Amino acid sequence: MMCGRWSRAVATLVAVLSVCVALRAQEEAVHGVVAPEGPASGGFGPAVPSSVASAPVFPSSDGSGPASLSFGVSVSPVPAIDGSGTRDRDAGESGPDRSRAADGVFAVSASELTSSEVSASAGSGGRFVHRIGVEFRPERILPTHDFLRGANGTGHAIAWARSVHLRYGFRFRPGSSEDWIYRGVRQGIGVARYAFGDKRELGDPVVVYLFQGGRIARLAPRLTLDYEWNFGLSFGWHPYDRRTNRCNLVMGSKINACLDAGVQLDWRFAPRFSLAAGIVVTHFSNGNTKLPNAGLNTLGLRVGLTGELGPVEELPAVRRALPPFRRHVSYDVLLFGSWRRTGVALDGRMIASPEAYPVAGFNFAPMYAFGYRFRAGVSLDGVYDGSANVYTKDYIVEIGGRDPGYTFYKPSLSRQLALGLSARAEFVMPYFTINVGLGVNVLHKGGDLRAFYQILALKIGMTRSSYLHVGYCLKDFHMPNFLMLGAGYRFGDRTPRVR
Repeated sequence: MMCGRWSRAVATLVAVLSVCVALRAQEEAVHGVVAPEGPASGGFGPAVPSSVASAPVFPSSDGSGPASLSFGVSVSPVPAIDGSGTRDRDAGESGPDRSRAADGVFAVSASELTSSEVSASAGSGGRFVHRIGVEFRPERILPTHDFLRGANGTGHAIAWARSVHLRYGFRFRPGSSEDWIYRGVRQGIGVARYAFGDKRELGDPVVVYLFQGGRIARLAPRLTLDYEWNFGLSFGWHPYDRRTNRCNLVMGSKINACLDAGVQLDWRFAPRFSLAAGIVVTHFSNGNTKLPNAGLNTLGLRVGLTGELGPVEELPAVRRALPPFRRHVSYDVLLFGSWRRTGVALDGRMIASPEAYPVAGFNFAPMYAFGYRFRAGVSLDGVYDGSANVYTKDYIVEIGGRDPGYTFYKPSLSRQLALGLSARAEFVMPYFTINVGLGVNVLHKGGDLRAFYQILALKIGMTRSSYLHVGYCLKDFHMPNFLMLGAGYRFGDRTPRVR
């Protein structure tokens, strides 16, 4: 049966490739030429420097003008520009500024911003290029739990997953400021259907997710190495049930988060069509909001075909002066809360608590902006964890008596509060910012709060300075801790508003 499925998948991919080649041949026959090398976004037209851009612009809260989302630094070499302001094609991607990128200085200088040629974001045809795509993923389920290794109702290992994705996205117009500085960034929403080969115990969940990706490197005029991440929710799981689904100790809830990241090769075989293939790592879990929560992880391939709607030609370039990017410090204030489940160790056993415990906290983080796409700093992290240092006691049941079950006891409030310090780094793109942190609790009463913790978070920009925060905190890189759902505000952001 598995061989038949793979045969059908291979036949489908061969058919898609055949269609791609036919479309490419037809387009070249119609136009008589092959379009020249594309811009930084991967489109067609003369290449442009990636050192200048602006953020996506929205109306400001006071109505006085546009407000943009947060920015970060360009970490790529800047193409050489000759005296006339045109790209030195002989220099390619390694112009005179390559030493700066090699030295790891993540910034865009003021001189580059004021002397480069930039293109107008406004113009005929609109600001965005819309994208429709389909994707197929065969994935290997990593055997991280006995249930997946064969301790399930089928008696066989649950080893393979497959999924089909339908996606809508958009990217900025080739030649626009955003396209230059964010290296062809694209974002959108996707819907997928997963099958794990055990519908009765796991289900065939549906995933709805946000995605964003962009170019890492240009390997050829129409071939790029790209990254992409997805984050969303999955619905329709068959979770653990003590009576009807006792073996499934992997997924404990009907709704689980889905997070994946990967790299891929993107081949633009025609001006409006591209074919992508790469590897992807996916994680499903409920963030420790319900037990059991062992989670499910996969490693696999992704193959996708994307077509674009709207103008794909590059915008005309015009010379204009841009305000210099001045490095500065901004201050992020975040308030978050969530709930979590926990287990308590007793005589070498883990006893699951039936309660859901509240979690609340704050972060105060001075962040130094190195450039449009990168910030780093230190955060003061305060937390109240209602599950910290919860304990239980063994008990004796009389012969013939009723077993009351374990009773869980909460310690004093001071043993559930902690204050920590963490190093933070932020990678800033249009609409989304990825925040990572490594920290240690420095003020606490010991026990569960004596921790080395890690944070991975997604900030979703709402206005120029405010954002929604969806994050997760781990301990020692592997122990689940708690979700961080909240809202934040950035004070003192002096990133230029550039269009």
